[in-house]
Amino acid sequence: MNDNEMQVIATIRTDFPTKFGIPRQSGIVDTLRAKIVFEPAYRNPDALRGLEDFSHVWLIWLFSGNARRETWSPTVRPPRLGGNTRMGVFATRSPFRPNPIGLSSVRIEKIQLHTEEGPVIWVSGADLMDGTPIYDIKPFIPYADNHPDARGGFTNDTSGYTLTVTFPEQLLEQVPVSHREALRGVLAHDPRPSYQHDPERVYGMEFAGMEIRFRVDGEQLIVCSVAPIA
Repeated sequence: MNDNEMQVIATIRTDFPTKFGIPRQSGIVDTLRAKIVFEPAYRNPDALRGLEDFSHVWLIWLFSGNARRETWSPTVRPPRLGGNTRMGVFATRSPFRPNPIGLSSVRIEKIQLHTEEGPVIWVSGADLMDGTPIYDIKPFIPYADNHPDARGGFTNDTSGYTLTVTFPEQLLEQVPVSHREALRGVLAHDPRPSYQHDPERVYGMEFAGMEIRFRVDGEQLIVCSVAPIA
């Protein structure tokens, strides 16, 4: 192994088989549950000793393959700015960067040291696709990682944006109770590309083994259908 080569230590299992619908930042839908499963070489419970005393962790992870490009661009178009305004890549969290590495802060819900898959960590608030490789896990340290006076740049203008979700009761009943609140949270944060505003267009999102079809009219998201994925 090359000294500079990073090793995948774990993968995460989430309800998102594709990128569409994944929250744009970690923590904004805190009801989303996910499970971190370690690679065989790292399934040692001693590696998690003391982690139970922390509430949150940082995940360092690899963006999906379509984020990897032979060349990189110094500017990108953040979706929340409508897809037209260019910003410096290092002023964004775009996946299209020289090293396609992501960083997420998630809450620890439960640690199980002895399962058939070795130690696993259950977390909430993850913004990762199912099967995403994880390079490292580090504890979130409040006195060092919290910055009350931090400025958010262009994100300050979009951070509070949500939609009103209209979910017909007969459709909501097709969603397992354990996933309803998380699904509502995902939809409220508008899964669409920000540059699409056709009120008649119907979008499809895969979530937890279901296809959720919806449209957006102004500030309202209307769920059109819920169906299991064959």
